[in-house]
Amino acid sequence: MAVVDEAKLRYLDFIAREDRVRHHRYVEEMKQYDLLKAGDVSAIAESARLWNSGLYGHVCDDPVRNAKYLFVTSITLATRAAIEGGMDEEDAYNASDLYIQDMDRCDSVEQVARMHTDMMTFFTWAMTDLSQTDVQSEAVAECLDYIHYHLHERITVPILAEHVHLNPTYLSELFAKEIGMPISRYVTDKRMEAARNMLRYSQYSLAEIAQILAYHSQSHFTKVFREHTGMTPGEYRRTNAKANAWPE
Repeated sequence: MAVVDEAKLRYLDFIAREDRVRHHRYVEEMKQYDLLKAGDVSAIAESARLWNSGLYGHVCDDPVRNAKYLFVTSITLATRAAIEGGMDEEDAYNASDLYIQDMDRCDSVEQVARMHTDMMTFFTWAMTDLSQTDVQSEAVAECLDYIHYHLHERITVPILAEHVHLNPTYLSELFAKEIGMPISRYVTDKRMEAARNMLRYSQYSLAEIAQILAYHSQSHFTKVFREHTGMTPGEYRRTNAKANAWPE
């Protein structure tokens, strides 16, 4: 008899509806790995939130073994995300092996949960460090951090120059040399990355996203988004919705 057949699937679906439970939707689960790949430290909190939500599914009656099976699933996806983000394949796989070996020695659900947070922290910070590998100066590193945390505000070269106590012209040349693009383009790239995530993972209106990302109007935001992606924000959102990327 097949392990998985239509009758069993329909039965599990019936039980889930009767008990008013569900699994994480695909878009909910993948968000943490997208954040990890980008080196965004919010991936750590997001993964902990999902882990503690009780929606990861039931694969074993033994709670500890159930947690361990879920850990292996999660670290497999985290490892792939890190490799896709540029981490050395051998380093990523070796780290995965070591974490699974340590996890196998855990004897409580709480220990597995702590190991999972540690694992997500390791891979996320590895990606953060990777994104700054070519940054030689402390000033440019500080600019990257400032931009990351101030995308909702107006960001200009003079503002960054004042933040790091450098001449604006010198900072512009230093930034372009180390990052490979002008400050304005880097800021736009990061805003567009944030916009794509909000269009995929949130129900903010286009006007709200424009305001959050410090664009002076929705039309300006739409123009920049189209130039950057080849489609309007609305088209991007509808494309993802058609691919079942939005939670219901």
